Amino acid sequence: MDSIPVQDSIPSSFSLYLPRDFSTDKKWPLLLVFDLEGKERQTMSIFVGPAEKEGYILAAPKVKDTVSLTNNMIVTNNVLEEIVNLLPIQRERIYTAGASGGGRFAGLVPIFIRGVSGTISIGASLTNTDLLNVRQPFHFIGMVSKEDYNYPTMLEDEKLLDRYKFPNQIVLHEEKNTWPQIEDLQKGLQLFTLAAMGRKLVPMDSMYVDTAYKEDIAKVNLLKNSGRLIWAEQYLGEMMSMYGAHKNLDSLREVQKELRRDKQFRAMRRSENAAFSKEILLKENYQYDMEEDMFAHNFKNLGWWNYQMDEIDKFINGSNIHEQEMGHRLVGFLNALAEDNIALVQSGQVIDEDALAFMYMLKTILEPENFEFYLKTISLSAKNEDFGTALFYLEEAFQKGFKDRDKLYSLEDTALLRITPEFNKMVEKYLKDARYDIIEQ
Repeated sequence: MDSIPVQDSIPSSFSLYLPRDFSTDKKWPLLLVFDLEGKERQTMSIFVGPAEKEGYILAAPKVKDTVSLTNNMIVTNNVLEEIVNLLPIQRERIYTAGASGGGRFAGLVPIFIRGVSGTISIGASLTNTDLLNVRQPFHFIGMVSKEDYNYPTMLEDEKLLDRYKFPNQIVLHEEKNTWPQIEDLQKGLQLFTLAAMGRKLVPMDSMYVDTAYKEDIAKVNLLKNSGRLIWAEQYLGEMMSMYGAHKNLDSLREVQKELRRDKQFRAMRRSENAAFSKEILLKENYQYDMEEDMFAHNFKNLGWWNYQMDEIDKFINGSNIHEQEMGHRLVGFLNALAEDNIALVQSGQVIDEDALAFMYMLKTILEPENFEFYLKTISLSAKNEDFGTALFYLEEAFQKGFKDRDKLYSLEDTALLRITPEFNKMVEKYLKDARYDIIEQ
């Protein structure tokens, strides 16, 4: 059900999914799913399979990244109250989930709204650890790829949550994009159910626990047999917290100890730690250099950034798996940092267009297959009648495979550029047909 309205001082709406075997004869756990880019229904649909298998109601409040955090929290709270009044929800089992920006927002909801018991944060670390309240703990489940730039931060979050006695697990996945496999999302809901059984919020189901435990043991054995020993050891650690309330874990501890003594494991751990140390230094340098270049309008340094991407490619294409993962994380970090800096420039009362131009050009180096920033560079250059730069980035885009004629001809501030012979020659060369005739004099 889409666009269910909520009447309040701040109008809002939400999408809702009820499991096929839904009835009002019992109370149900609720998962609130968040997306800040207007795709809440599509995001919620990803959880439908896991929700069916684990027996959860899904709801997706309509929140936006263009709205203040306060207003989004008010909307979320209003939607939650509406659902609780409408449906038989088990109040002790209300959870949140989201990916990237939606994941960061989902992780804030249990902090600001009482009665939310946990969150699944996909590819997103905790937004502000200073807001955590030891008297108001919630269950944090982080899902992340080792190639995601959030991975090291989420490992640090896990240590902090352990110190604060917050129940938590980090579930690693192998997907190249943010979203894990459906089985991993189901595991997240399963972890909430196991925790609820441990707290006696739902009746103990020994068969359910045993099935989940056997599946996790099989996963550990698969990881060990395929040589992913660090991942296997990490998952064993997560299993301690998953099943501590349900089983004697002495045998698991022995397996973990034996794995930690393995020479191959110890060599892998040293190699990963060395990659982490190198990554910290590189990220600090990149952060400082990007800020300096942006505010100094240091266009001459774009060549240096191009060199840095070549160096990162060497990590990605090298033989050291931990440096390969680090290389992918560095690319993600640089792109996220660049987008944060673009947002910072655009938020100024007077926009520094030279700084903005530098960042747009840098993004074409960091993300060469994303035509958005070639077009932004062309638009901004044409606005300032720097047609040479505009034509250079237009040809760069064409050479990378850009072919969207309509988008090109509707590009803001390019009216004068589009009537120049140079522009039309280039369009004719790459798209075979220019919209304006070329008249040579």
